[in-house]
Amino acid sequence: MEQHELRPPRGAKHARKRVGRGNAGGQGTYAGKGTKGQQARAGSGPRPGFEGGQTPLIRRLPRRRGFHNPFRVAFTPVNLRDLAKFPANAEVTPETLREAGIVRSLSKPIKVLSLGELSAPLTVRTHRVSTAARAKIEAAGGSAEETMARKTPDQKRKRKGAIAARARAEQVAAKQEKRAEEPSAEEKQDDSGSETSESPAAE
Repeated sequence: MEQHELRPPRGAKHARKRVGRGNAGGQGTYAGKGTKGQQARAGSGPRPGFEGGQTPLIRRLPRRRGFHNPFRVAFTPVNLRDLAKFPANAEVTPETLREAGIVRSLSKPIKVLSLGELSAPLTVRTHRVSTAARAKIEAAGGSAEETMARKTPDQKRKRKGAIAARARAEQVAAKQEKRAEEPSAEEKQDDSGSETSESPAAE
């Protein structure tokens, strides 16, 4: 068979239906558009999702609202059952995990979780290791080491305290601005005194 002899299978291709070319063609007159109306006009019709003016479905559906934490660190999870393919006394690092095909990319930090069991001792050096996974690794005769430093409780408390202090300072500044805009009691008395002194003269 030659290249010029290739043909698509029977029924795979159909001729385009030519509408609006006279009644003899079978699709004349209104050409499947019905009579008048928005859908019969040339040009673009209503936008996608338009339902004639009623509240569209996309607005009737409930939606989730909340806060997205920009400081959240997303880890790539790796379970102990995934580490079973490593031989005994092997060193498990992010690079060896990628070479073994357990993780696809090293763009995110890796955290070892405790799903599964270990029968051989391994030396695990990853960004994070859960407490339960560390216990199982050490029970199998291996060791676990974290390469990403954790924040101490003091650091967390300091950060929370700094955020609270910043919020309090903003509240105090807002109150001071509000007080500065309001007239003082002396100014109010001066205004009232000037009004009373002007009243007899007007008489």
